[in-house]
This record gives sequence, structure tokens and C-alpha cells, in this order.
Amino acid sequence: MASTPGSSPIGKASLGSVDQLGYVVEDVEDAMRHWVEVLGVGPFYHFPEAAIHDLYYRGEPTDARIAVGIAYSGDQQIELIQQLNPEAPSAYREFLTVRGPGLHHLGHFAPDYDAYVAEFAKAGLAPYHHGTSGPGGRFAYFPTEAHGGTVVEVLETTLHGPFFAMIRDAARDWDGTDPIRRLDLG
Repeated sequence: MASTPGSSPIGKASLGSVDQLGYVVEDVEDAMRHWVEVLGVGPFYHFPEAAIHDLYYRGEPTDARIAVGIAYSGDQQIELIQQLNPEAPSAYREFLTVRGPGLHHLGHFAPDYDAYVAEFAKAGLAPYHHGTSGPGGRFAYFPTEAHGGTVVEVLETTLHGPFFAMIRDAARDWDGTDPIRRLDLG
């Protein structure tokens, strides 16, 4: 869908806030160390294998598995994603193959996920990669990368909100100790 410079096919107010910067990386542990040691961001909450399921990429089911690191810098969430099985089709594999590691998506935390997905649908945009994270929070990536390589993610926060608030609060009070906190969900 073509748009003129400075315009958006979904309108300026439709995305809402940019709550998350999502980076696809080749090694999540190295990336977390970089953010901690070079940029002073932390603590990171590390999921060696994130609990994602019902995952679809370009209309087909996929078994892509990811490791994730999440931290905050102020009120901005930083998400680092490494695909663990690089042969599986996914938005992450596609991004690394085409662009290399870097900023993959701008994330919006949506309390009304269905309303946001419907807004994108009205603009002619359907998710190209979507699934469920954790105990039931849905997420979807929309093909908006024409503006510089990043796509838009909408993430349902009904279940994630309190957890994200805990990570944000940990960053506000962080004294530099325990910079990477491993969370196994298995």
C-alpha cells in the first residue's frame, strides 16, 4: 500500500504510543551484555526459550522458537530476540537474512488487541506473523517496513501488563547488580 511521505495508511493516531523497540539479534546473551555494559540499560529478564505458541508466518504454521531479553530504559521497553532454530520460517529469520541484526519492530501495547487488529485491517494490512505469547497474550506483526525496515507489532497487554510493569520498576531502581536475570518457563 503506497503512502506519501509523512503520511500513514492507518493514520497518525491509530498506532498509539511506541511502547517497545524490538531488535532481532544473532546472539541474545551477547546483545544483553552490550546493552548492559555499553549503554547502561538493565536489568534484562532473559527467557532462554520464550513461551510462544499458535505461531503463523505468512499464513502457514511455523515452529520457530526464540530466546528473548527484555529490559526498560525509562518507559521504553527494549526487546532482544534470537531465533533458536534458524531453519524455521519466521519474521525474525526473514529480517536477519534480508537486513542483518537490528531494529525489527516498533511495538504497541494494546489493551484492546482486537480493535487494533481491526484498524489495520481497515487500512488493508493483515498480520504476516502472529501468535500467542506466554499464558495467552496475542501478538501480531504488520508489514509496514517500507519506512526504513521496521514493522509494527501490536501486543495484547491484558496478561502482560503487570509483568512488564515489574520489569520497568526493576529498571528504575536498578543499581547495576544482577544485570541479567534468567527466567525459565519450562
